[in-house]
Amino acid sequence: MRAAIIERPGEIRIGTVPDPEPGPGEVVVRVGACGICGTDLRIADGEFPPTPYPIVPGHEFAGEVVALGAGVPETTGLREGSRVAVDPSLFCGRCEFCKLGRGNLCSNWNAIGDTVNGAFAEYVAVPAANAYPLPGHVSYREAALIEPVSCAVHGIHRLLPRLGDSFLIVGAGTMGLLLLQLALRGGASRVAVADLNPHRLELATRLGASETARDVRELREREPLGFDCAIDATGAARAIEQAFDAVRRGGKLMVFGVAPREARVSLSPFRIYNDEITVLGSMAVLHSFGPAVDLVASGAIDTGLMLTEALPLEGFPRALEMVRHGEGVKTQVLPNG
Repeated sequence: MRAAIIERPGEIRIGTVPDPEPGPGEVVVRVGACGICGTDLRIADGEFPPTPYPIVPGHEFAGEVVALGAGVPETTGLREGSRVAVDPSLFCGRCEFCKLGRGNLCSNWNAIGDTVNGAFAEYVAVPAANAYPLPGHVSYREAALIEPVSCAVHGIHRLLPRLGDSFLIVGAGTMGLLLLQLALRGGASRVAVADLNPHRLELATRLGASETARDVRELREREPLGFDCAIDATGAARAIEQAFDAVRRGGKLMVFGVAPREARVSLSPFRIYNDEITVLGSMAVLHSFGPAVDLVASGAIDTGLMLTEALPLEGFPRALEMVRHGEGVKTQVLPNG
């Protein structure tokens, strides 16, 4: 089959690899659509330490089941022809964190497309337990958005906002715009969004942002007491610091964007103590994929505004560059046309 292969950091080719065979408890999915995200860019650049090379990346995907391995329970409802979205998480189930129900912190963490071959390919083998059947009205492109939605859902689960909370979201890329929509659906009184990209700020306004600006400080001046919840969706150290400065007393700062491992920020420990500010993080997916399927299927997420370019498999290198330069919002690859 044809696939996008990252041989080593900085070396990408479109070539052929062996067709996957379903192991026990697995299914093979013919990939309908697979989204590009910042993690794919870090894998391509050699900045995602768990990744072995060569690898076929791709962890935001949906498609059709074309083969079932031995031992797939009938209770999954999966059969040849089933349309599914796939949770890429591969938790070991044995470590201390998995036993505590914190699989996303698994000591032996793996993920389809991050540490094992993924979906920038015509076919991919996945655990049947990770495949979620789709309603007929949800397209593969829409369904490939479910994985990032599930990450945003986990973030909101972690943040535990209250009805009427005010929000600041720094970064209006895919994740910032998804978090904006979930915050509004969850009862936020207002959501301000900051980003340097004017097109993305326009999208934020169309999705319901109460106000937007290119500079967090401008938004902070309009909110004298600060925001109840501030979320950084950029991973940039300076943006995290500005978001922290914009949190009101008793509020919360969530670090959602992925910063480089060596990055450092300067936050006032006195202010954390004196203002009782909660600082927390959100990593990947946890008990949130099913709710994300329901949110996309119900129309709670405006997929039309989120989905921009769709490229053939040969366009994978171009798709990476689009993410690198902040073009569009969610760019996807259609490996089977």
